[in-house]
Amino acid sequence: MTLSPALPRVTIAWAATLLAIPAVGARLAAQSAAPAGNPLAGFDAYIATAVKAWEVPGLSIAVVKGDSIVLARGFGVRTLGSPERVDEHTRFAIGSTTKAMTTAAVAMLVDEGKVRWEDPVTKHVPGFQLYDPYVTRELTVRDLLTHRSGLPGADALWYASPNSFDDILRRLRYLKPASSLRSRYAYQNVMYAVAGQVVAAASGMPWSEFVRRRILQPVGMSGTLTSHHSLAGQTNVATPHLRVNDTVRAIAYRDLDNIAPAGGVVSSALDMAKWMRVLLDSTRVRPAGQGSPVADGRAGTRLVSDSSFRQLFTPQFLVPAADFYPAARQAHPHFTAYGLGWFLQDYRGRLVAMHTGSIDGMTAIVGMLPEERVGVVVLANLDHAELRHALMYRVFDLYLGAPAGGALKDWSADLRTLYGELATRARDAERKALAGRVPGTRPTLPLPVYAGTYTNVDSLYGDVSVRAEGGRLVARYGPAYVGELEHWHYDTFRARWRDPALGTSFVTFTLDPARTRVVGASVEGLGDFDRR
Repeated sequence: MTLSPALPRVTIAWAATLLAIPAVGARLAAQSAAPAGNPLAGFDAYIATAVKAWEVPGLSIAVVKGDSIVLARGFGVRTLGSPERVDEHTRFAIGSTTKAMTTAAVAMLVDEGKVRWEDPVTKHVPGFQLYDPYVTRELTVRDLLTHRSGLPGADALWYASPNSFDDILRRLRYLKPASSLRSRYAYQNVMYAVAGQVVAAASGMPWSEFVRRRILQPVGMSGTLTSHHSLAGQTNVATPHLRVNDTVRAIAYRDLDNIAPAGGVVSSALDMAKWMRVLLDSTRVRPAGQGSPVADGRAGTRLVSDSSFRQLFTPQFLVPAADFYPAARQAHPHFTAYGLGWFLQDYRGRLVAMHTGSIDGMTAIVGMLPEERVGVVVLANLDHAELRHALMYRVFDLYLGAPAGGALKDWSADLRTLYGELATRARDAERKALAGRVPGTRPTLPLPVYAGTYTNVDSLYGDVSVRAEGGRLVARYGPAYVGELEHWHYDTFRARWRDPALGTSFVTFTLDPARTRVVGASVEGLGDFDRR
């Protein structure tokens, strides 16, 4: 449901993060009802306590109600060990919450008659080719935006990869479908990169330039960047953090420009609040200095028409409960779906439009109750800090009030319990899988014999090289995946990637029938490779 790499064993890293959260003796104080005068009274203290409980280095949050930004502030620090504090202007990678901007860009071009939702993708991107010729011909712009292409994630095409977008587009033809077109939901980041190319082809300007001119500038998001490359030399930027061996540590930003329309924007809580304010007002952008809505309707220029705006928040494809956010189990929705760049559900009789963003030590969430004109954005600098869901639902409850005869739910405590249980199950599954290791075995052949270049059988992922260095084998895939191969059992090795954000992957070598020569390798998350 967000930008998340396929190659590393990220589930276990996520589980370790959650299991390391210490127990807190008492639940955060629950209020019996939202304060009558100010629904957010006492919320700062709630956030501060929750940030400490979840061990998040830094977090920025903003809340919009109606036409007003009623809260915008930061908690904690930009980088562990440094004194610089997070505030409402601190910039974070917002990950897949970028997708809403890409769909809005497409909607503008639909309004101009340059794109139709049902246009074949090939009309705008002539080089677009998928494994199945039928799907190549039939896939529409709407399909790109709704995760119903039938393709698996294939995030290794772009994540920590040297592949440019053109490389990714060329390799797509080798990606075998996981299901038939429009038959099953499967989150697909690359399709959003293709949607960015539709924007570029139809508008005559790159996606990044279109978003900057047509969204960021009119909305007043002056601190928002459409490229991670643009971070160089910028100030007030949060550092991503990851939990490694039960210790939270700073890591480097990952370049996401090859997938930017799916998750490459960097922004602040205050800028994202401006974006929510416009969305909650049906994308109306007021002239400078204009205040509240006027009596004869809300004044201002709309970014998209009413009909296109409704499309964004109309369910386009149902999302099975098993594929939806675990936090929603506590919200008890009657439906879960995907709109155009937005996950949709109901909560306490209201529509919720929301999306998360997660990439390499950064987490984000943007959530809105459109009928109440309430929105909240949470940005944090710790990988998969699920406190984001807790704060979103807490804001919703503060404005909806406590249920009849009850108290406001302590979302932080309840979700820490939920995600802790999920983490325990993930760790148990990992231990069970690792228990299958056969002790006392040795590689069939001397280590230098395994060295060589291995080419992906499906021509999808390119080459993996294995070299003998200092009596050990070292595997390389692209510039980021470099790691020692530790013998596991028989001819299977575990690659421990030097970049801690990438985790580990298993590599199993294939021998010829005589067992005298290495002929191939199977790499976890990538597939099968033939030795050159």
